[in-house]
Amino acid sequence: MSAAPAPGTLPPAAVRHRVEHVDIDASGVVHFARHASLLETAALSDLDRLGAGIDVLAGLGLDLVVVDLRMRYQAPARFLDHLDLAVCVLHVGAASFRLSGTISRVPSGPGAEAQVLSTGVFVFGVAGRACGTARPLPEKLRTLLKECRRHADI
Repeated sequence: MSAAPAPGTLPPAAVRHRVEHVDIDASGVVHFARHASLLETAALSDLDRLGAGIDVLAGLGLDLVVVDLRMRYQAPARFLDHLDLAVCVLHVGAASFRLSGTISRVPSGPGAEAQVLSTGVFVFGVAGRACGTARPLPEKLRTLLKECRRHADI
């Protein structure tokens, strides 16, 4: 894992996603299960950006696993909507970390505001690739995530 970035350099980085046919159900709205998948994409993108992505963990003999997931749906996303997917660190423990995420519709015109469509909370842990059993978070990952959490509190 790369060294932890300097304090104050970890602002949330939203991932932009355009709703495609694969995302929607027969009624033309994003299927409820895709919301969790889209937030996971944002979380993995942020971990990669921090130098602590799946490939880095695999190099340490670890897999990233979802331990718990909770979603709240507020409004539908529709075909060809543009969405912002953003996550932030809520808690970092010895063997897991909790992220919150938001999916928002990108404003479509002047003066329009983003609309929150869904929110979620993930608890991630790591497991040994060979045995599948829970492992403590690597110290460098814990440090990176704690710095993200500290930055979010600023």
